[in-house]
Amino acid sequence: MTRPRVLVTNWVHEPVLTRLSERCEVEANPHRTPWAVDEVRQRAAGCDAMLAFMPDRVDRTFLAACPSLKMIACALKGFDNFDIAACAEAGVRLSIVPDLLTEPTAELAVGLAIGLARKIRHGDALVRAGHFDGWRPVLYGAGLDGATVGIVGMGAVGQAIARRLSGFGCRLLGVDPFAAMPDGVTAATLDEALAAARYVIVAAPLTATSRGMIDHAALARMRPDALLVNIGRGSVVDEAAVGEALVAGRLAGYAADVFGFEDWALADRPRAIPAALLAHPDTLFTPHLGSAVEEVRLAIAMRAAENILAWVNGQPPPDEIRPEDRP
Repeated sequence: MTRPRVLVTNWVHEPVLTRLSERCEVEANPHRTPWAVDEVRQRAAGCDAMLAFMPDRVDRTFLAACPSLKMIACALKGFDNFDIAACAEAGVRLSIVPDLLTEPTAELAVGLAIGLARKIRHGDALVRAGHFDGWRPVLYGAGLDGATVGIVGMGAVGQAIARRLSGFGCRLLGVDPFAAMPDGVTAATLDEALAAARYVIVAAPLTATSRGMIDHAALARMRPDALLVNIGRGSVVDEAAVGEALVAGRLAGYAADVFGFEDWALADRPRAIPAALLAHPDTLFTPHLGSAVEEVRLAIAMRAAENILAWVNGQPPPDEIRPEDRP
């Protein structure tokens, strides 16, 4: 039997390539810079399977240009850049990695909340500028201890955030009409959580109903001393509205690891982070670091590779998703 050809679109650790090479002919991106969409499509045209990452986009146009493609294993959890229905119609199996990103993303959410509240960005700049003369603190922020925190989206990541915040003695309000609340989390509507919470952490996936959920109206219901953190999807938050609220003093701070311009499946997405957000001092941003932990990234890519190998062996990929799985 001819060994299937597999395209690995982004740089991965060597053990992943070694594992795939046991059963497949592998072409891999040797650089940490992602290939452009057109280059990925051109390289995938003659391949049987593809190990894909967040910068990739698969739609009907892509699939039409890659008629040999029968398996796409995504090294990611949020799959809005991949058209599940189009894959199903084309007979292409699609898998994700549902669990391995959860814990590091939850860690970062708490880190961003603390960093924003305790003005760590400002403090670092002050020390580096040589303006700190000794022990007396000059920057005062907010603490997590005993604070009310609203978590918007109580899937795996939201629940992992709640577990971590429980150690701070927080009052936790969970917003998710589809999830049962774990111990220590009180179910709340979005309006209730926004009105009560000093911290609002967005951990919701991007769907037709969640897009723009945190908009002008939602921000108007928040406390003026509230801090907003987004580690879910950029387009769940109206970034322009957040910028306006910050400038007007209706929001005390915004931290994010995700941004609207990253949501490539949306034709009308913004093409950049709003200048008002970048310029505002009460913001804290990280470049999609949620799962950027070396051992975690290796495990994620290896799990995606195992989905490909299951397909090669004639078995159902263990993390396969179908159109009915889209939230």
